[in-house]
Amino acid sequence: MKKGEIYEGVIEKVDFPNKGIVITDGQKVTVKNGMPGQKVRFMINKKRSGRAEGRLLEVLEKSPLETREPVCSIFPECGGCMYQTMSYENQLKMKECQVRELLDGALNGTDYQWEGIHGSPIEFRYRNKMEFSFGDAYKDGPLTLGLHKKGSTYDVLTADDCQLVHEDMTKILTCVHEYFLKRNVSYYKKMQHTGYLRHLLLRRGVTTGEILVHVITTSQEEHDLESLKEELLALPLEGKIVGIMHIINDSLSDVVQSDETRILYGQDFFYETLLGLRFKISTFSFFQPNSLAAEVLYSIVREYIGDTKDKVVFDLYSGTGTIAQLAASVADEVIGVEIVEEAVEAAKQNAALNNLSNCKFIAGDVLKVLDDLTEKPDVIILDPPRDGIHPKALPKILSYGVDHIVYISCKATSLARDLPAFLAAGYKLEKACCVDQFCQTVHVETVALLSRK
Repeated sequence: MKKGEIYEGVIEKVDFPNKGIVITDGQKVTVKNGMPGQKVRFMINKKRSGRAEGRLLEVLEKSPLETREPVCSIFPECGGCMYQTMSYENQLKMKECQVRELLDGALNGTDYQWEGIHGSPIEFRYRNKMEFSFGDAYKDGPLTLGLHKKGSTYDVLTADDCQLVHEDMTKILTCVHEYFLKRNVSYYKKMQHTGYLRHLLLRRGVTTGEILVHVITTSQEEHDLESLKEELLALPLEGKIVGIMHIINDSLSDVVQSDETRILYGQDFFYETLLGLRFKISTFSFFQPNSLAAEVLYSIVREYIGDTKDKVVFDLYSGTGTIAQLAASVADEVIGVEIVEEAVEAAKQNAALNNLSNCKFIAGDVLKVLDDLTEKPDVIILDPPRDGIHPKALPKILSYGVDHIVYISCKATSLARDLPAFLAAGYKLEKACCVDQFCQTVHVETVALLSRK
C-alpha cells in the first residue's frame, strides 16, 4: 500500500469524531467523511508508522443505515452535514458508542455510571449562529454564498435551503447573495489575498427571534451597502432584524474577526433566554449554538453540581458566563475565568441583567489566573475549548483537591486524554452522559462528574 494508490472497501465503523475505518489487504485505513456500512473508493494520501489515511473519492454503495432522503439540495457535497440520510435515532446510537469507547479506553476497566445520550429537542433548524462564506463552487464560477464542500478549503456551495438554520436566516442569505451577484462584486481569494466579500455571519435568538446580520468584507473596495440594508429590512421574517453590521477584516487568515465594525442599523447585540435567565449576546460572544439543547446540557450540569449552598464554585473557561449564572442561584459565590475579554464583559453585563450579585468574572488565561486567586473553590466546573485543558493548568486545578469536578467537553478525545490525570490525582469518574447539540454533524457534547475518592 503506497501513497497515491486507489482502493475500495467498506467503512466498518466510524470513530469519534469522523474517522471511518476500512480494512484493505489486512491494513487499517482511516477515511474521513463517510458513514458506517458505505462501500467507498479512496486514495491513500498519508502512510507512516504503519498507519494509513485515505481521501474519500466516491461512495460506491449506500450504507444500510441511510434510510431517508436528503432534506437539502447540496447534501452530501456540503461540509455542514454528515449524517442527514441516517435516522436521528441511529445518529445518537453511533455518537453514544463512540464516546463510550473513548471513556472505557481511558479508564482502563474502571467502573462508572453511564447515563446515556440526550438528543436535541429539535433535529433541524436548531442553530442560533452560522458563518457563511463567499466564494465560487468551481474555479472562476459565479459568486456563491454558503458552506464549503466536504474536504475543500476553496469551493463554496450556496446554502439557500440549509436545514440547520431557521428560515429567517435562509431568506437573509438569499437576499445578500442576490444583491452582490447582480452587482458583480468580487469575493476574497485566499491565495492571492485580493477581493472584497468574505463572510456573512448571522445570529438569531431561538427564544426571542432577534437577529443580527454581519456582512464581512476587506477594505480593498468601497461599496454602498445602504440599499442592501433597505432590502434586508423589507424581508418578511418570522423574527426581527435588530442590527445590521458591516465588518472590515483584512486578516490574511480565513477567520471571522473585526478590524473595524460599522453599525448600519440598530444595535450590535441581541437577547436570548435559557432556563429563565436572560443573556445579552454580541457579535463575537461565545454562546452555545443550539439554544434548546443547551438548556438540556445546563440542566444536567446543574444536577451534577448538586447542592452548592454556602459553597464557592469556580467556572473555568466560562465564556459569557451562562453556566456560572445558572450555578449562582444555588451557590454562595461563583468565580468565572475566561481568556476572551469581550466574553468576560458580556458575562458581567448578563449577571447584572439577571440581578446576580454573587458572580465574579476574571479575564485571563486559566493557567495564570489561578496563581493569583486567593479564594479556594469547593466545586470546579470545566468547559474548555476543543483542545481540552492546557497540560500546565491541569496540575493547578487538581491541586485544589475539591470533592467534585464537572467536566463539559465538546471534543471527547480531549476528555479521554485528560482523564488519566484525574484518576492519578485520586478522582474517579462517577457518572457521564452525552448531549447532542449538533444533529447531522460529527460533534457531540460529553458531561462527566469526577468525585474525589
